[in-house]
Amino acid sequence: MAYERITVNPAQMGGLPCIRGMRVTVSAVLGQLAAGQSVEDVLADFPYLEREDVFAALEYAAAAVSERELPLAQPA
Repeated sequence: MAYERITVNPAQMGGLPCIRGMRVTVSAVLGQLAAGQSVEDVLADFPYLEREDVFAALEYAAAAVSERELPLAQPA
């Protein structure tokens, strides 16, 4: 699946997935949502983002956690 709004550039933000080539990481958007911010709050904090960018970040995260080869810590 291609993610048109998610970019990865090793020379930008340490290679973390970003929104449309900007210096806004997917994890920054997700962190705001996880902290209880609404989509409208995120858009107010990042006025250069579009509503579709926030949902693209969520879609990307959902796909990432369904990936079978992510490195995870072993339970103790």
